Amino acid sequence: MTQIKICGLSTPESVTAAIENGATHVGFVFFEKSPRHIDIETASYLASYVPDYVQTVGLFVNPDDDLLKQVIDNVRIDLIQLHGDESSERVQEIKETYGKAIMKALPVDSPADLEIVDTYTDHIDYFLFDAKPDPTLTDLPGGNGLSFDWMILEGFNAPKPYFLAGGLTPENVETAITKIKPYGVDVSSGVESTPGVKDTAKIASFLRCTKSA
Repeated sequence: MTQIKICGLSTPESVTAAIENGATHVGFVFFEKSPRHIDIETASYLASYVPDYVQTVGLFVNPDDDLLKQVIDNVRIDLIQLHGDESSERVQEIKETYGKAIMKALPVDSPADLEIVDTYTDHIDYFLFDAKPDPTLTDLPGGNGLSFDWMILEGFNAPKPYFLAGGLTPENVETAITKIKPYGVDVSSGVESTPGVKDTAKIASFLRCTKSA
């Protein structure tokens, strides 16, 4: 079964919609520049009623140890998602320090962008391939609603399971899964009414379409 991550959740209603409609992973964003950023107290509350069979994911962008410790000490986090330009050495350090599974996000625009994969393989549990943002338009590494040519991944023998992200919506997720068969899919802006505001109907639709693919 394709794993399904709904990221950038910030309200009880959105978390409930994700869980009740079959999400395997729910994501909380700890990056202040993002419209999906939530504080530790809110994240702790939301994560507290996520059932054990659903993985909780903390998204960080080049986090320092102080932030990581505060979050890990106060929020149930099963999986750390690193969405910045963290080095493989830093990724390994985080993995060893906090003892959590690691997902490393990599921006993709061309086949050449996949060449860096081997740098991280020994230090992570999952990859996340996302659209490469235009630095002249945004300073957010993800959640921009941008897509990339998924066919770059067709036939790519990823050394670790990967999630596909970037511009996924209820309308195109079935096509993406059918074409490249990722381990999982990850959506954030594709199930929002406005940036940072999740639409529970879109969450339900995305999960329904993913499971029927």
